[in-house]
Amino acid sequence: MNPRSICKRILLGALLAAAAPLALSQSNDANVAPAAASQQAREIARGDPVRWYREDTTRQERMRTRRKEIGAALDEAKNACKRGPVAERASCQKAAQDTWRQEMAALRSEAPVQASTGDAGR
Repeated sequence: MNPRSICKRILLGALLAAAAPLALSQSNDANVAPAAASQQAREIARGDPVRWYREDTTRQERMRTRRKEIGAALDEAKNACKRGPVAERASCQKAAQDTWRQEMAALRSEAPVQASTGDAGR
């Protein structure tokens, strides 16, 4: 992994940590949905998957992985909110959703812009 991608990952981690402190600070295995936890347990019993040791080599693979991680973080944050005090649930859910929107917007802004074929001759 090159220094630039390490720096990007550190920055993304810092942004995630700062964006929704309540929801993300409570993230742990207890915040994983039961179906996902069951699947994880089956995978762990078989040993580390090969995909953990294979780096995403293309931009498309990296974007897909980041989208998946952002979605998983949202799911965990929502589950953490459900376990929190009732009076704080709505604001916690809103913070989690806002963080997801910001992260997805940042991800989309990094995606290469594709020229529209319909407007090319105008």
